[in-house]
Amino acid sequence: MPTAADALAAEYLKGAADLRAAVAGMSPDHLRARPVTGKWSTLEVLCHVADFEPVFADRMKRVIALGDNPSLLAADENQFAEHLRYEDRDADEEVAVVEATRRQMACILRGLPAEAFRLTGVHSLKGPQTLEQIVRYATNHVKHHLPFIAEKREALGI
Repeated sequence: MPTAADALAAEYLKGAADLRAAVAGMSPDHLRARPVTGKWSTLEVLCHVADFEPVFADRMKRVIALGDNPSLLAADENQFAEHLRYEDRDADEEVAVVEATRRQMACILRGLPAEAFRLTGVHSLKGPQTLEQIVRYATNHVKHHLPFIAEKREALGI
């Protein structure tokens, strides 16, 4: 019988497949285009998501492994975008980072007892966060960005 941890891990893992599906059939030109004024390209969105997957995974791992309120560092998406060469990166590699990170973390999450999801870490800006809150935030991060990719596809007519 599936546990709450299994369901949470499955929902989290599904985001990687959803992200890959969202960019299926897009050419390199489509991925780099900025059809919506003032918004990132699809490639930039993918890089952003891929850059934050390891950040979220690190937070989860710190809470699981260290317990007792470990420090969870904030990260600035604008600094990442400015300095991490989003325009030169490969979309397929970015999605692969999300897939690999989520597969690894889903495996870890599935084996945890229910009480582990109540363990907390202390985010440097947001304060205390439970493991469950971190997993749900990471899960929703991809969901949050999928409409932006869909908006670009529509603007490009694909």
